[in-house]
Amino acid sequence: MNTLPGRAEGHLLGIVLVILSTLAFSLAGILTKAIAADTWTILTWRGLVGGLLIAAYAGWLGRRKPLSQRFRLGWRGWLLATVGSLSSIAFIAAFKQTYVANVALIYATAPFLAAALGWLVMRERVRQRTLAAALVSCLGIAVIFSGGLQVGSLTGDALALAMTFGSALYMVLIRKFADTPVVLAGGAAGLQLFAAGWLVVDPLAVSRHDALLLVLFGLAFAVAVVLWTEGTRRIPAAESGLLGCAETPFAALLAWWLLAELPPAASFLGGAVVLAAVLIHAGWDMRSGYVLRRQAKLRT
Repeated sequence: MNTLPGRAEGHLLGIVLVILSTLAFSLAGILTKAIAADTWTILTWRGLVGGLLIAAYAGWLGRRKPLSQRFRLGWRGWLLATVGSLSSIAFIAAFKQTYVANVALIYATAPFLAAALGWLVMRERVRQRTLAAALVSCLGIAVIFSGGLQVGSLTGDALALAMTFGSALYMVLIRKFADTPVVLAGGAAGLQLFAAGWLVVDPLAVSRHDALLLVLFGLAFAVAVVLWTEGTRRIPAAESGLLGCAETPFAALLAWWLLAELPPAASFLGGAVVLAAVLIHAGWDMRSGYVLRRQAKLRT
């Protein structure tokens, strides 16, 4: 009798944690635009602060393991970290060259691209509704790109698409390398960027204002990863995916509110198409999961 309230409280906590993580993730575009420093300086500081904090969290998760095993990645973990690092480079560079809303909207299609890569790499079956939603979202992206041709943000949009591809590949590799410590790989990716950035730029040549924002950026990234990890452990994957969609409107609204950034009409039109495809597909997944759980409950 006492388990049901506990489950309900855990589920509610999971929802709150995932929503808070989307808010933290949505700050990336705002902080990138607000920092005057170049892309590599941002990557260096974000990688150092975020990487150390995430690595510390990964160490806490594995606190019952021997110290020699707690931070062991293996070649699969380093491959994950490298893919994550390359995606982060495109991610930050995209914000510097296009609208925050465009990056967020293009990134919203990552689950569909992951489904296509899953079929190519692992021969995972792609559901018809996923294929239909992917085709609709591709139409929305084409509309967004058409707006980039008019306002000169085409390079940034292309970088956002490259980042989305890298993120989708990351998702597929996580499934393929199921025994790999994913959180630790995220911390290692940040430290990779710190090491590479230190060779490319002088990260100390920043203003005090930028330094504070850079530390805040790394902290926000680490907090977002921790909240998302803890939240997704408590709720079904379909529900987590649906709640994660909130990052897109959060990012666009924050850019409009704090930066007065108003994308062209094509971004609104294409974004509406992409969001509709993503939300309807996520709603289908969530409903299917609910039906399956109810059927299982009736059988028992």
